[in-house]
Amino acid sequence: MAKSVKDPATSLSRQPEVRFRMRIRQADAVAIGPGKIDLLEAVRQQGSISAAARSLGMSYRRAWLLIDELNRTLKAPATSSETGGSAGGGCVLTPVGEKIVRLYREIEAEAARTCAPQISALTKLMKR
Repeated sequence: MAKSVKDPATSLSRQPEVRFRMRIRQADAVAIGPGKIDLLEAVRQQGSISAAARSLGMSYRRAWLLIDELNRTLKAPATSSETGGSAGGGCVLTPVGEKIVRLYREIEAEAARTCAPQISALTKLMKR
C-alpha cells in the first residue's frame, strides 16, 4: 500500500485554528498556563501523575515538576497525591484544582466570544 504524502498547499487551505494561550506569571515562573491546565485535566481523567504524563507524551519528572511548581504558587494545592502501595497511589484534583481548570476554560471561552468579530476579520485575510 502506498504511503500518502501531504501536499503543503493542501494543508494550508484548511480552516485556521485559533487558540488563546493565557499565562499567569509569578516571579520567574508560569504559575498558571495552558500546559498546566492540560496536565490538571489529564490528572483528573487518568487519576495519577504518571498516567497523565504518559497521556500527554511527557516524562513523569516533567509532569511532577509542573504540578509541584503550580502547587507552590497557590494558597492551597491544586492536587492531592497518595504514595504508591497495594492500591498504587494516585493523584486527584482538589476543589482549588477544579476551580482553576473551570475558571481558565471559562476565560478562554469568553475571550473567543468577545473577540469573534476580530478573529473572523483576521482569518478572512488568510489563504484557504
